[in-house]
Amino acid sequence: MHPHRLILLLLVTFIFSAHAAAGPVTPKGEALIKTLDAMHVQEHWIAGAIVDWRTGDPTGQPVTNTSKHTHCSQFAAAVCDRLGIYLLHPPEHSSVLLANAQFDWLPGDKGTKNGWSPVPDAITAQDMANEGRIVVAVYKNHDPAKSGHIAIIRPCDKPSSQIIEEGPQVTQAGGTNYNSGTLKQGFRNHPEAFKNKEIKFYSHHAKLPAP
Repeated sequence: MHPHRLILLLLVTFIFSAHAAAGPVTPKGEALIKTLDAMHVQEHWIAGAIVDWRTGDPTGQPVTNTSKHTHCSQFAAAVCDRLGIYLLHPPEHSSVLLANAQFDWLPGDKGTKNGWSPVPDAITAQDMANEGRIVVAVYKNHDPAKSGHIAIIRPCDKPSSQIIEEGPQVTQAGGTNYNSGTLKQGFRNHPEAFKNKEIKFYSHHAKLPAP
């Protein structure tokens, strides 16, 4: 092939791939959206209180330290629990620094035995969520005394170029609870994590039944 034609072909391929969607939201993806919406994350797992990890409701326990209590890891575990999927949660691990522990647990033997496997990139993560799979995005803080973060990938139709720029769509608890936000928004308290691609993705093999 003539070099100029090859360059043109590569350019067209790049432009097409940059604007191609990760994949349409399937009926199973729509079922996942309904499950996430039913969690009412913006009303539960609110930062500042000690909460029941499954419901996100305050337990009434007094807060005895000055650190801000956030609940990303408990919310992610609660979503999985509602779907019959195991993700490390209390009492197997304390709610303190749980996201860091989940980061280590997911690729380990216990995570693998419970149906979790790594996802290579953000576009694949969005595509798998659109197909109705549970996918988490997780980051471990470099400081072992500080919390990391975890979020659930939310099905969403958007082009690959947008996913590259802002990450997949997420539903999460945290300093700010989002029913629907971008990965970049959700992990903004860890800006270097997004910039340096330190956020890892894991999917569970189970698929939700179509509604």
